[in-house]
Amino acid sequence: MFRPRSTIVGPLLFLAVCTSTQLPLMAGEKPVKVFILVGQSNMEGHAKVETFDYLEDAPETALLLKKMRDADGEPRICDGAWISYYTGRGEQNGEGFGKLTAGYGSRPKPAEDGGKIGPEFTFGITMDEAFEEPVLIIKTAWGGKSLFYDFRPPSAGVYPRTQNDIEKERRPESGSGHYYRLMLRHVERVLSDIGRVVPEYDPEQGYELAGFVWFQGFNDMVSRDVYPTLPKDESGNRFARYSELLDDFIRDVRNDLDAPNMPFVIGVMGVGGAQANEGNLEFREAMAAPAALPEFEGNVVAVPTSPFWDEPLAAIQAKYDQVRQMAYLLRTKNKNAPNADGSMSQEEQREYLRKYEAELVSPDEVALRIRGASNAGYHYLGCAKTFALIGKAFAEAILEMRAARLSSAEKE
Repeated sequence: MFRPRSTIVGPLLFLAVCTSTQLPLMAGEKPVKVFILVGQSNMEGHAKVETFDYLEDAPETALLLKKMRDADGEPRICDGAWISYYTGRGEQNGEGFGKLTAGYGSRPKPAEDGGKIGPEFTFGITMDEAFEEPVLIIKTAWGGKSLFYDFRPPSAGVYPRTQNDIEKERRPESGSGHYYRLMLRHVERVLSDIGRVVPEYDPEQGYELAGFVWFQGFNDMVSRDVYPTLPKDESGNRFARYSELLDDFIRDVRNDLDAPNMPFVIGVMGVGGAQANEGNLEFREAMAAPAALPEFEGNVVAVPTSPFWDEPLAAIQAKYDQVRQMAYLLRTKNKNAPNADGSMSQEEQREYLRKYEAELVSPDEVALRIRGASNAGYHYLGCAKTFALIGKAFAEAILEMRAARLSSAEKE
């Protein structure tokens, strides 16, 4: 396995170069800042570019929108930030790369613009503003993946299949940690030839592994098989094992990349916002727990994303969920629905639903939803405003860690 050599440059910077000997920095040259973004569907990002206008509706995000667009109103193409994005469906994985812009969210075809953003867009814009040197984002993300199985870190050992796994013939031992290995392999590939992604890169310039962001969790949160409900007489967090797996993940990533103090951000799941159910809140607590460990003090930060959950859009979405529920009740002839006796034709059911929706959702709410939302609730409603704020928050957390380390080093 490729391991980049590391050395300390000045009091803070960890420079990694992919050669058998250490290359000196030329006068005036600064290492490329490399950031690794990893996770599942919300790291992919499901916010359509068409929802950008929604950022104009609030003063604090209207300013951010100006940074996301160029003078012609088109998505900005960063001059100083590049991205390599490895993703796919099933076993059909591939890479898209180039200067950072919109379109590096969820992609049915990895090498083609998907018309969406995830956290990477404003993360990269923020870092591009913060550094004079080039910024390189290496992003690997796949929807529907777990930490307990798909991204399982090596230190955790092979996933122990449950009885349900065996009966359903799923999660074979050979797949344990498969996406961890894919992630690592792609990072190593990019670092071994940065010039392929960043054309201006000079090998003598070197690079710094400047930060890692982990944004995942939904599939673990909904897995009662792996994280069973605790007995009533037993206290504790039923997701405690997730905390332990994430501890191992952080250690293993740093070890495999030879970056022992690389700033690490945990993007804490925020679907549902402040009104999330008890299970969501319990999972958030488990996600954030590693940041409190003494060994990670100052270099691991948990960033809550629930503050960026859009309550107005969520309230509208809840009404559309009611419409879908009514459609189900009609179709199944539920005893509490108007079609309990099964006398309504399909056309009559459609007409009933049309009127039901019109009474429930106002024209203004319809327009607002079209303006701001483009996906389901578990994808933060596909709201560009939400993903833009999340990406910015992740970047700022890393910058704050760096500033704190620099301040501490100067005092010493």
